[in-house]
Amino acid sequence: MKTYKVGIVGFGWVAGAHMKTLANLPDYEPVAIMSRRDLDPAQIKQEYGVDVKIYNDYDKFLEHPGMDIVSICTPHPLHPEQTIKAANAGKDLIIEKPIALTFEDSVKMLEAVEKNKVRTSIGFWVRLMSVTKAMRSIIDQGLIGDVYYAECDYYHGIGPWYGQFEWNIKKDMGGSSLLTAGCHSLDIMLYLVDTEVDEVFSYSTSNPHEVYKPYEYDTTSVTLLKFKNGTTLGKVASVIDCMQPYVFNMNMVGSHGSIKNNKFYSKKIDGLLTDWCTLDVMLIDSGDVAHHSYNEQFIHFAECLKTGKETVNNLKNAFETHRVIFAADKSAATGKPVSLSEFKR
Repeated sequence: MKTYKVGIVGFGWVAGAHMKTLANLPDYEPVAIMSRRDLDPAQIKQEYGVDVKIYNDYDKFLEHPGMDIVSICTPHPLHPEQTIKAANAGKDLIIEKPIALTFEDSVKMLEAVEKNKVRTSIGFWVRLMSVTKAMRSIIDQGLIGDVYYAECDYYHGIGPWYGQFEWNIKKDMGGSSLLTAGCHSLDIMLYLVDTEVDEVFSYSTSNPHEVYKPYEYDTTSVTLLKFKNGTTLGKVASVIDCMQPYVFNMNMVGSHGSIKNNKFYSKKIDGLLTDWCTLDVMLIDSGDVAHHSYNEQFIHFAECLKTGKETVNNLKNAFETHRVIFAADKSAATGKPVSLSEFKR
């Protein structure tokens, strides 16, 4: 059985969760870390049980003997250059979201990946959660009929109690509410509706509370989506400045029924009365990376590497999600609807 040797770029909060997961999966062997900091390999071994070589130079890191996969866990603006260099070096890629902060950079990344025929797994792990699999199966089986309205919302107060706050507040680092976090909700809507977006209209605002004042961009946005099939509408709220517990909402409304997170109702099933049925699934109920489904993401990646199949969270799919985000952010900035035709390769 092949074991994939992995190098991790950046070693902060998210990278630690990557390392912990990879070190405990039989298909992977973490072998290297690229970091600006002078990390102690002995401390890494004590904490994660793996022997790794520490690099401070990215080009030398990419030359590490036998390394198969590069996992990019650095701040958002660094993703494009690091992805392109790793793809050109023939490395398969795990890339945290967002993939990039500009449409132009995301195009360059996709071109490099396609040119070098490397495989990718983007940090849109919600696609692999049991609640998402159940919702997709119910929709595919036609149990709620034709989906004509979709609603997915992300509520997660990202304040100074998180380490990323100090850089996430900057426009040139965090990007926007959708880019830095709410992209999870938009991505899962596109995955479940499974049809192209035609046009978006977005509004944005900010919580006036003093704790969120350091943000250089609006931290709440509401985006309306019109899909190309001419019958489906969607709404995505991205709220990273709320004062409340974490909420990740998924609601699919069809011609014969609905799914709302773990609640399901269908007129196509005889005998159901008037109340919701409850699905036995795992919900997305925490923004802490320790609770993210990296286990499912990395198992899925290894299976696809072995079989030659595409991952459900590959860069091409993530690129489509980001096209919609860039259109939404443009709409919020201009106060006008934006066609997705403005963001074509």
